[in-house]
Amino acid sequence: MTTSSAPVRRALLSVSDKAGITDFARSLTQMGVELLSTGGTYKTLKDAGIAVTEVSSHTGFPEIMEGRVKTLHPKIHGGILARRDKADHVQAMKDHDIAPIDMVVVNLYPFAATLESGADFDTCIENIDIGGPAMVRASAKNHEHVVILTNPADYDSVLEAMKAHAGGVPNGLRRALASRAYAHTAAYDSHIAGWLHDQSDDKGTFPRQISFAGTIKQPLRYGENPHQSAALYVTDGIKRPGAAHATQLQGKELSYNNINDTDAAFELVSEFDKPAVAIIKHANPCGVAVGADVLSAYEQALACDPTSAFGGIIAVNRPVTADLAAAILKRFVEVVIAPDIAPDVLEMFKKKENIRVLTTGAMADPKTGKGKMVARVAGGLLVQDADIGRISEADLKVVTKRAPTDKEMADLLFAFRVAKHVKSNAIIYAKNLATVGIGAGQMSRIDSSRIAAWKASEGAKEAGAPESWAVGSVVASDAFFPFADGLIAAAEAGVTAVIQPGGSIRDEEVIKAADERNLAMVLTGMRHFRH
Repeated sequence: MTTSSAPVRRALLSVSDKAGITDFARSLTQMGVELLSTGGTYKTLKDAGIAVTEVSSHTGFPEIMEGRVKTLHPKIHGGILARRDKADHVQAMKDHDIAPIDMVVVNLYPFAATLESGADFDTCIENIDIGGPAMVRASAKNHEHVVILTNPADYDSVLEAMKAHAGGVPNGLRRALASRAYAHTAAYDSHIAGWLHDQSDDKGTFPRQISFAGTIKQPLRYGENPHQSAALYVTDGIKRPGAAHATQLQGKELSYNNINDTDAAFELVSEFDKPAVAIIKHANPCGVAVGADVLSAYEQALACDPTSAFGGIIAVNRPVTADLAAAILKRFVEVVIAPDIAPDVLEMFKKKENIRVLTTGAMADPKTGKGKMVARVAGGLLVQDADIGRISEADLKVVTKRAPTDKEMADLLFAFRVAKHVKSNAIIYAKNLATVGIGAGQMSRIDSSRIAAWKASEGAKEAGAPESWAVGSVVASDAFFPFADGLIAAAEAGVTAVIQPGGSIRDEEVIKAADERNLAMVLTGMRHFRH
């Protein structure tokens, strides 16, 4: 293994992202580095008055096939792959008049951007880079002798290293750059593979092999706990409005848990067309409401469980208004996320500068997913489609003697939409398009039902109401009632209507229990487990 830092004498530059390339190239020439280049990069450097040789002149072979073949030549790949510490490699270079290439600066055709632009199939195909990845991988393999750069963010550190090491780059930095290079081509190929799969006869199936690509947005102080390291990556090719792509306007650095909870809150509030607010703790809602405006929605959401809302995440599906900001500032809040916030309203939040305020520019589309959902298990990955299932009134089946009233139906549909975003087993009590009691993540459905009823009672007591919020409410269950006991507990709490998927072998028992209590019950045929 070579550990010396041999000086860079010749560099090949061919970049799609030309940010900083002119200054970088000029600095290289000032250090006596000979430059080779292709196509648009060659023109950019030439126009800037920088001495550069076109690759076709270096190889003695012209670019052909509309530029598809230009760097795929032995004088390029021989110059990159030759080991300078092996006599037979050095002799082969002499025998075939191959000059060593000590640095390669390449970033690839903008395939992802082309895809996002809505370009047709043929245009996307032409934006699949071939020569670039070949040079990147060859350089990274031979990184002891070739410095590989795939990102303008690395230009300065490489120049500093060269200045400090008489034109050379230390092996540790070379290895780091090689790692980044392979990650760059892996992500690039992953994106292409996913797109081609969706264009093929295999569409709708899970591919034989799968990979996921992301780019680091920020390192985090730690993960769920201080002994766990963590970072936030944004998924290449998926720019869904939400926590990952939001702009932070003020507040402390976001933590792992902040981001996880904020994502859950924003995805939930994106479900609704009318003004809505969701308050989240530990990825579960403390309260959700739809109102005539965001302030009334916030007040109803908060009333559901004001104790749990302490230190919570608040998501709004409208711009934050001044009256909403004033109400939020009365309490301890970790994060506020909304599509927009006016400068004068943002100024109000500066009274509590630790509150993290995020804007997304738009709402997420609940009818489309975030891509494949991935969970790691020991030795493998669980991969599934995002849960974008939605139920309308037309999908429901009334199974009791009494059908829901119009008001009950509106609350039932609201509650079931919330249930999709609550950890299983999930029970949601709702009234007037607001949650009034939530039972989440319990090992048995009866426990979730009892907890939701208790929450409704406690919330009413805190508000000075004469009876539990659950009286006159509806209840949603994310999955079927395996026994009638969960439904009976809800009935005893005061609910008047029930929405649940159905499908239990004891459905008739549950329906009978509902009829005996004059409850209206509808079945969705769709469950929403969330683990």
